Amino acid sequence: MEMVLLTALGVGGATVIGAVIGFLFKNLSHKFSDIVLSFAAGVMLAAAIVGLILPSVEYGGKWGLLITVLGIFAGAACLNLVDKLVPHLHKLMGPDIEEHHNANLSKVLLFVMAIGIHNLPEGIAAGVGFGSGNTAQALIIAGGIALQNIPEGMVIIGPMLAAGISKKKTFIAALITGLVEVVGTLIGYFAVSFSAAVLPFALAFAGGTMLYVISDEMIPETHAHGSERGATYSLLIGFCFMLAMDILLG
Repeated sequence: MEMVLLTALGVGGATVIGAVIGFLFKNLSHKFSDIVLSFAAGVMLAAAIVGLILPSVEYGGKWGLLITVLGIFAGAACLNLVDKLVPHLHKLMGPDIEEHHNANLSKVLLFVMAIGIHNLPEGIAAGVGFGSGNTAQALIIAGGIALQNIPEGMVIIGPMLAAGISKKKTFIAALITGLVEVVGTLIGYFAVSFSAAVLPFALAFAGGTMLYVISDEMIPETHAHGSERGATYSLLIGFCFMLAMDILLG
């Protein structure tokens, strides 16, 4: 349990680390942030497949494939429903919010709320990984999510400061989005721990949410500023890096 709690704090704390970097380097280029986010997307992609989806098939037994497919689509559908209520992150991160000091405050707050809401299923994915009993795989999944949270924390800062929000309130907002992930991690862990029967579906569900985030949020954001080729190779490097880590640690 101590390992789960420490990992939950680490996953959520990564957003805060990103926020601190955002304060220190307010004028980081889009190209740099896109490369970092693409690398994180590759890491998350490998973690979702190797750490969540393939184990779901294995633990599901005779019906493993069906359970996994249903779980993936259920996870994606869940986040699709969230997206109907909260606009996509890459749509909220338009030039009017990043480049103009008169950015609309309500739009900025909606952007921060969107990050917080999308952090919940990511935290659940990390918690479900621990609930499977494979600590090495769980740490790989959590590491991938934490790595993605750093650039996510970085991009919170600029829009909020541009909208006239104080540094203190900006940091508190970043902290809250990180705490959401801590709560999600604990929810995922206890949900699977209380009922091992739901483990295959829960793993696939968590994998589906991660795939949705990668495809619907991360990749569009990394391809929005003219750095598609670099972002693509960065994603492949991140994927291969996490794949190698899984093999070496497995």
